[in-house]
Amino acid sequence: MPRQSHRHHKAHGSRHRKRDRKSGSISIQQSEGSETTTSTHDTPSQRVQFILGTEEDAEHVAHELFTELDEICVKDGKDAEWKETARWLKFEEDVEDGGERWSKPYVATLSLHSLFELRSCIINGSVLLDMHADCIEEIADMVLDHQEASHELDDSVRVKVREALLKRHHHQNEKKKNLIPIVRSITEGTRKQSEPHLTGGFHTACTACKYTLHKSFSLCRKCTGSKQLLHIVLVDLHFMKKIPEGAEASNVLVGELDFLERPIVAFVRLSPAVLLTGLTEVPIPTRFLFILLGPDGKAQQYHEIGRSMATIMTDEIFHDVAYKAKDRSDLLAGIDEFLDQVTVLPPGEWDPSIRIEPPKSVPSQEKRKQPGVPNGTACQVEEELHAEHHGPELQRTGRLFGGLILDIKRKAPFYLSDFKDGLSLQCVASFLFLYCACMSPVITFGGLLGEATEGRISLFGASMTGVAYSLFAGQPLTILGSTGPVLVFEKILFKFCKDYDLSYLSLRTCIGLWTALLCLVLVATDASSLVCYITRFTEEAFAALICLIFIYEALEKLFHLGEIYPFQHTQRSGQTHTGIVSNTIFTVLASSCLHLYVHCSLFYCFFLSLSSAVSWANLSVKECISLQGHFVGTACGHHGPYTPDVLFWSTILFFSTFFMSAFLKQFKTSRYFPTKVRSMISDFAVFLTIVIMVLLDYAIGVPSQKLKVPSKFQPTRDDRGWLINPIGRNPWWTVLAASIPALLCTILIFMDQQITAVIINRKEHKLLKGCGYHLDLLMVAVMLAVCSIMGLPWFVAATVLSISHVNSLKLESESSAPGEQPRFLGIREQRLTGLVIFLLMGCSVFMTGALQFIPMPVLYGVFLYMGVSSLKGIQFFDRLKLFGMPAKHQPDFIYLRHVPLRKVHLFTLTQLTCLVLLWIIKTSPAAIIFPMMVLALVFIRKLLDLCFSKRELSYLDDLMPEWKKKNLDDASKKIEEVDAAIWLPQPSATSVLREVLMISTSCPQHIVHKHSD
Repeated sequence: MPRQSHRHHKAHGSRHRKRDRKSGSISIQQSEGSETTTSTHDTPSQRVQFILGTEEDAEHVAHELFTELDEICVKDGKDAEWKETARWLKFEEDVEDGGERWSKPYVATLSLHSLFELRSCIINGSVLLDMHADCIEEIADMVLDHQEASHELDDSVRVKVREALLKRHHHQNEKKKNLIPIVRSITEGTRKQSEPHLTGGFHTACTACKYTLHKSFSLCRKCTGSKQLLHIVLVDLHFMKKIPEGAEASNVLVGELDFLERPIVAFVRLSPAVLLTGLTEVPIPTRFLFILLGPDGKAQQYHEIGRSMATIMTDEIFHDVAYKAKDRSDLLAGIDEFLDQVTVLPPGEWDPSIRIEPPKSVPSQEKRKQPGVPNGTACQVEEELHAEHHGPELQRTGRLFGGLILDIKRKAPFYLSDFKDGLSLQCVASFLFLYCACMSPVITFGGLLGEATEGRISLFGASMTGVAYSLFAGQPLTILGSTGPVLVFEKILFKFCKDYDLSYLSLRTCIGLWTALLCLVLVATDASSLVCYITRFTEEAFAALICLIFIYEALEKLFHLGEIYPFQHTQRSGQTHTGIVSNTIFTVLASSCLHLYVHCSLFYCFFLSLSSAVSWANLSVKECISLQGHFVGTACGHHGPYTPDVLFWSTILFFSTFFMSAFLKQFKTSRYFPTKVRSMISDFAVFLTIVIMVLLDYAIGVPSQKLKVPSKFQPTRDDRGWLINPIGRNPWWTVLAASIPALLCTILIFMDQQITAVIINRKEHKLLKGCGYHLDLLMVAVMLAVCSIMGLPWFVAATVLSISHVNSLKLESESSAPGEQPRFLGIREQRLTGLVIFLLMGCSVFMTGALQFIPMPVLYGVFLYMGVSSLKGIQFFDRLKLFGMPAKHQPDFIYLRHVPLRKVHLFTLTQLTCLVLLWIIKTSPAAIIFPMMVLALVFIRKLLDLCFSKRELSYLDDLMPEWKKKNLDDASKKIEEVDAAIWLPQPSATSVLREVLMISTSCPQHIVHKHSD
């Protein structure tokens, strides 16, 4: 049953209205100076939800708020000024005791008593909503008039109070050097001759200014008055950048005046917001003012109430309530709802002087705006309903090429913006990084393809395929490349052709054309809609495999350098054999691959022939060189004399590249240098690392292995042309037989492409332009056919490169509040980076002079960095670490709260087993069935439905689509039943405590004096 509020207070500055809705009504009536509130919205949460649900006009739209706390102390007639002591953009910053610096931002901790005193202030003070004023003088006059009308202010002290309110405001930023002058227009005509104390202050006139603040900090105002003066105010440029565009100010003014006998309290909301010159440290319009002036002796108490007011204004819910409040009762409802949400720390278990560091992320407050449901039933059902990860892009149309047509219609409106959005410095850093990153796998896998196919494959296809895909694909963020699984297939096919004396390129062309045809059939039949069955389980297993392949290949190439440049344990030339002394040449044979030739003069040879004491077997390398000797052989270097440091130097370059790239990428979160510099270094991290390593390698002079780029644009072999005959010297029936391996290749291409696309299109990336699974597969199929006919490598979505591409284009909020972590806004979706990357790769032939200085160990280090960095964010590896952690040291992952640990371990072991099987099959003679094993991951995930409940899988994985919609229908009915249920809420513990305190203490007499009728 609804209950009637027992609180009675006068409604100063409030509007009396009656609101009716289907869900209830609130009627406020005034009788004999008291306000009685009757409401069917009994809980503060319900009242707040009702307030926030009201229609809003342009003047009551909530803006971001900057809150400033200024304090004053007037004693013994001494001159005083307002001093800024704290500020809030999201977290609290205090002026330290020394007054020279701001504190680090921290989470504000308030005393419960000060919150109740603030509530009493709102009940008994003046509440002036939607006040129209042009300057601080008008605001002061209207507040004092209201206080006099309420018999709370004596006329004898009015002038002194007004003088105190108009005192100069001293801001902390006035001592800083990072300031810019802002020129303001102020009206001179309103200055009053009776106020000589205002001559040197900021408030020398009315600033009847409405303005719009842009990022350039230009102020456009419409000012009244005939005479205009120029007023220059210093603004902290660095702090100004952190304030969101369109933000407004909330000024909290508290202090003690020795001539007051009782406090003066006022809450003011201006309409419209007004720029009050000198009141706020930043030039933004003021919307709210809270004034608390009281007798001296209670400065700390006033300070805590001011902190409470400023902190509650930064609360997301009360902030919205303050904008929409129609009267005092709405503000009280907002405070009551805030009190219901606060957490009390026991005084014996917490030190209030400890400043709490701002959290990395704050949970959403949207649930406080939604009607509550008992036991959270609706929330749980809704969570399960929306847990499925597929969207409208994967809905089956039932028409021929229906999905492809929808993809084109979806992406066409964004085509021009895809190029405009790429005009950013971040994109420059991205394509410089990705160009070097793509060169590494192309060289690595290209070299492996060359070794596996005896030079029958060209690398020209990388540029051609990448450019076409970047121009016309549905998801241009995906980067194409030669992948490990495709390399496995190529090796098996080449070995088969060699064993049976078949033309490799001809048979490969037939398989490629069949594969392209089968992919076109998949596009026509909307087969990409099956991607909805690829959940996080399959994505992570496949992505982990590709990352491990990258790491393994990088380390393997480093070890391969050890074979080219072996490590010599000593500097001795080995077991040498004394040769026959001829006229001018003396030859000493070294161990195995080492031959030492010593060229000497006839005189020196005669000396050597006479010297039988020379031990050639014990000559050091330095001694051999001093005898004008040099080493030749595969182990003695490819660039001149034998250098024993190549392997060590290559190892240093390899790991230095990896660690420096990781360090510079994380530089954005360091404490050094300004934010813009840190961001720039982070964006160009890999490119800067490569440049530094190249310069270092050039300066040291050790002949490390360098990048080899073709200097001519021609086929890799003289015995082949630009186009490949599909039959060649093979029997005619190989054209038909090629359809069998083409089926396996189609599965591999489809799974490789679509799994990567699903990873890129995950909802965590907040993509806004949609995706195009069907269009992507079409482009891959077309380019697959072209590359097959031209004898070029097959290119498909490269998982690690694509993830690195997306990570390099992440957008974060530029105006994050002090102490607040930058918010992830999404990905810069565009086509320019991919286009420029592959155009540069095609032009690499003309940049041989510069590229030949890049050491291969540096590219292998980039390879390792991409593999390791792509492992971040894969939940599988987070769960893998739990095996070695005691329960009390495990991170607070959401799935650990709702899923038993044994079930988490079982899910992880299943994934690990699949990953091991994939690796074993990839490296075994049975690698031909590797595509089937990748496809089998989907069916293994489906079998997990038998071991795990739907709720457990919703936390550990994405939910797979149901074959029948029975569960969805049941869930919908359950929500309807919950909505129709009648629920009588019980008062919360905080509400009970508040009622007890209010009854027992009423309003504290030393803070707010109860006015009499």
